[in-house]
Amino acid sequence: MPLILGTNSIKDTGYEVDNSLRFDDGSSDYLSRSYSSAGNQKTFTISYWVKRSLNGVSQRTFGNYSSSSLGVVANFNSNNTLQFYNRNTSTGDKYFVTNRVFRDVSAWYHIVIAVDTTQATSSDRTHLYINGVEETSFSENIVPPLNYVYQVNDNVTHYIGQRGNNTQYFDGYLSEFVVIDGQQLDPTSFGEFDEDSGIWKPIDVSGLTFGTNGFYLDFEDSSALGNDVSGNGNNFTVNNLTSVDQSTDTCTNNFATGNPIASQAGSAQSNSLLTFSEGNLLMADNSETGIANFGLSSGKWFWEVKVIADQDGLIIGACNEHFNINAELGYNSPASATGAKAFGYYGGNGTATVSVDDGSGFGSYGSAIAVNNIVSVALDLDSADQSCTFYLNGSSQGALDITNLSSGESYFPAVGNWSASDVSTSWNFGSPQYSESGGNSDGNGYGNFSMAVPSGYYALNTKNLAEYG
Repeated sequence: MPLILGTNSIKDTGYEVDNSLRFDDGSSDYLSRSYSSAGNQKTFTISYWVKRSLNGVSQRTFGNYSSSSLGVVANFNSNNTLQFYNRNTSTGDKYFVTNRVFRDVSAWYHIVIAVDTTQATSSDRTHLYINGVEETSFSENIVPPLNYVYQVNDNVTHYIGQRGNNTQYFDGYLSEFVVIDGQQLDPTSFGEFDEDSGIWKPIDVSGLTFGTNGFYLDFEDSSALGNDVSGNGNNFTVNNLTSVDQSTDTCTNNFATGNPIASQAGSAQSNSLLTFSEGNLLMADNSETGIANFGLSSGKWFWEVKVIADQDGLIIGACNEHFNINAELGYNSPASATGAKAFGYYGGNGTATVSVDDGSGFGSYGSAIAVNNIVSVALDLDSADQSCTFYLNGSSQGALDITNLSSGESYFPAVGNWSASDVSTSWNFGSPQYSESGGNSDGNGYGNFSMAVPSGYYALNTKNLAEYG
């Protein structure tokens, strides 16, 4: 089942995080800052929220790289474990590596690394907390000796989003990034458990004491994404990131994205020809189906798809968990999966279909879709006569009757491609990865869409799902 709503899927958290920063490893995105003097290298706390977009490769979230013998890293390993590693060939390397893996590309994780090597008791010197709970299971855990000196807060360049030697770029979203210089804090300085849901959520950290080299990046200034709002002025230099990389997908309102770890049911294909990038919002597709990570069984929902390249085999629509929109709509050879259901708008010549198990063929519908067109999707799963209306550049192509598909199913936004050539699309669930000047939001004020959102329809995020899903 590819649906995982992820961390912080609650309606109201009190404290709201407005922005995150979206990193793409293919674009070599990162932030950097060189410290003029060293801070406290024995006692410090690192806190950040992270939503991964890519599994199976080593990716750095924070650290520095002085040389092959000196440096510190917080990173996800290629086996999706989390590691905090201080390399010092003179005094000995110290690190921990979790047994736990972090593969959920739809969830926000809160990570706190708290260090104080002046503590007399060795077990008090390093702590790792995930979503407010201390991590205790490690495949490796080399505890630092008394008064061990880390490279954190040293007077060298620190990096967010890469190793420091132009390798291991991060791919995903970061939010509420804090480093405390001189204090070992527990997670309650940065978050709390919601009293109703029990979900870990962020709190306002602006009142903390950050120390000499400490900083707080909230990513709220799109013209200065590395702006430190702690009061210290420890601003980071922005590298290859632009204002379009500022996102409203955050740890207090999680937006849908594409799901790169979902494999097609009932098909010989296994997403080998499907590639997501740009926070899992840009998809390159050759003869396969990509789906979003939010499944919908009720409510009225709105999203958009921008065609970037080669629209000929493009199919835009939705399908259930037994998915392969290409095969279900009669355009690909793999056999249909048992119970698979789908509906879609084919871009090559402007046709559409509703399919139940057997691929029922296409009917006349709408106009052909061209490169740079935007297809808006309004899905109604609440009305007695359930329907999906597709809009081409803001013009309705008519309501497609999907009543025979509903029956307790969850439908995932999907894009397919029946041709052998690459189709490239950018998905907009409310926080697009492309420059969008439309400025249209839903009734709750969420989203930036090219066309006005029809009344009663909502963007795909966890706050809207908690209220209308």
